[in-house]
Amino acid sequence: MQSNDRLNESIELKTHHVLISGGSRGLGLALAQALLETGHKVSTFSRSETEGTRSLASSYPDRFSFLAGDMANPDGFAAIVRAAQMKFGGLTALINNAGSVHESLLVRQNPAAIDRLLAINLAGPLHLTRQAVRSMMVGGYGRIVNISSVVSVSGYKGTAAYSATKGGLDAMTRALARELGGRNITVNSVAPGYMETELVADISESALKQIVRRTPLGRAGSVEDVVGVVLFLLSDAARFVTGQTIVVDGGLTA
Repeated sequence: MQSNDRLNESIELKTHHVLISGGSRGLGLALAQALLETGHKVSTFSRSETEGTRSLASSYPDRFSFLAGDMANPDGFAAIVRAAQMKFGGLTALINNAGSVHESLLVRQNPAAIDRLLAINLAGPLHLTRQAVRSMMVGGYGRIVNISSVVSVSGYKGTAAYSATKGGLDAMTRALARELGGRNITVNSVAPGYMETELVADISESALKQIVRRTPLGRAGSVEDVVGVVLFLLSDAARFVTGQTIVVDGGLTA
């Protein structure tokens, strides 16, 4: 049996070069910060820099790289992956974090909003993973973590289109786990509940209070609640975990 000390050591055993989509704010920025603090190299992209990414670039000039890119424009993904690898070497981990939220009754939802959700939340991760995983296949090792949502496992009014994208992301996770397992690449999803980030800024205060009342732990989630689960999935301690959707929702779906 492995001792607790050896288990703790294994969590930080592998140093990754991680590519994070949408790492300029919210959960993506928190993930980049945590990974850098634990010794990893991080490349991230979004449409524009933020104060957060500029701060990370100043604090970790040898291990952090920001690249401009749009999750809705997959034509640019090959160049993003190439630039990341030129700076820090082959990718060993990918976090499909970038996402868009638009809640509306389907019959009233603007078709353009539906198309944008599909492009950013589902087509984008598929195309980005296709580019990024090639480096992992060559190296014979990799970790892929997809940031899904609690709406992929439980129905909520007004989220049909958004739920469809996240449900598709979880299905992609399971299929890729089988495709890539023989290459020593794990693929998992993390499905957060409602978190206090800008992604849920358009949810009414009354709706958020109702969600909190239904949550056994009695509060909305925070990015810190999710970061630890992602770090675990990237670690050697999770080497036998693949094809799973791990729900982090304070018990909302229990």
